[in-house]
Amino acid sequence: MELNELWFLLIAVLFTGFFFLEGFDFGVGMATRLLSRNDLQTRVLINTIGPFWDANEVWLITAAGAMFAAFPEWYSTMFSGYYLVLTLILLALIGRGVAFEFRGKGRGEAWKKTWDVAILIGSFVPPMLFGMIFASLVKGVPIDQNMEMTAGFSDIVNGYSVWAGLTVTGLCLLHGLNFISLRTVGELREKSRVLAAKLLPMQAVLMAVLVGWTFMVTDLFERQGFLLTAAVLLGVIAFVLARHFLRQGREGWAFGMTGAMILLTFVSMFIGLFPRVMVSTIDSAFDLTLYNAASSPYTLKAMTIVAAVLLPFVLAYQAWSYFVFHKRVTEKDHLEY
Repeated sequence: MELNELWFLLIAVLFTGFFFLEGFDFGVGMATRLLSRNDLQTRVLINTIGPFWDANEVWLITAAGAMFAAFPEWYSTMFSGYYLVLTLILLALIGRGVAFEFRGKGRGEAWKKTWDVAILIGSFVPPMLFGMIFASLVKGVPIDQNMEMTAGFSDIVNGYSVWAGLTVTGLCLLHGLNFISLRTVGELREKSRVLAAKLLPMQAVLMAVLVGWTFMVTDLFERQGFLLTAAVLLGVIAFVLARHFLRQGREGWAFGMTGAMILLTFVSMFIGLFPRVMVSTIDSAFDLTLYNAASSPYTLKAMTIVAAVLLPFVLAYQAWSYFVFHKRVTEKDHLEY
């Protein structure tokens, strides 16, 4: 495996890991407006992700940093072309983080409701817009011979991208509901499990339509038909198992299955893109690939050495934090949000 391919794989892992981990954070944030019937329950829900959400966002920062260093042309084209959309995502994430910290600092009802709205918006906007971005990546955007993206509104916001955004958002909500059922007790645990079971068929429709739409408007299945078909079949199996485990009340396995659905969604996207990183609708000769968008071999080699030394420590730290805070959250626990 060449270093270009290795770093494409690592970036794919980072983005996929971000949506697997931060996905349930987004889902919990959206669920605060669906499950909570009082302030105490809202604080319980926020505390389920309290020890994790900021560390989970590191995966996104690391993925962007890896793009900047390993594929500077990909980074510059994507971040300049999607500048406004990425700015909205950043503002939503900032508002959400501030809301987590500030919500418990005041006692007024209006104060808390304001920050609750910020949590809802900050949890809905990122998965929605990220889904739209990745959908337009695989469908293609106008990229010229100078690797400059000149996308208009309809290139980013169209029926396919909006549907993809809703699908990703629905996956995150479903994943978050299963996480809540895994991390809480009593009423919240039961309500989240029941709501997840009700939303699962709707999510199946969203994903089925997205797969068919992707087949019609992109060349992903033409390029990687066997692998993507296998991914779709695995997704169907994960859906069936998620439904089974929800009925059986086995929250951990249900959470794993919704996580598998997220993993398969984003892994399929990167498999379909390979060896491209961005598709040009102007001319296929202008596609950005692992080779024309990459840094020098020396840079990739140095990055590989640094990553091999530091990455195990980062992963070990995050795994340890999940182990330490693995117990269920109850209303009797100390609640600060």
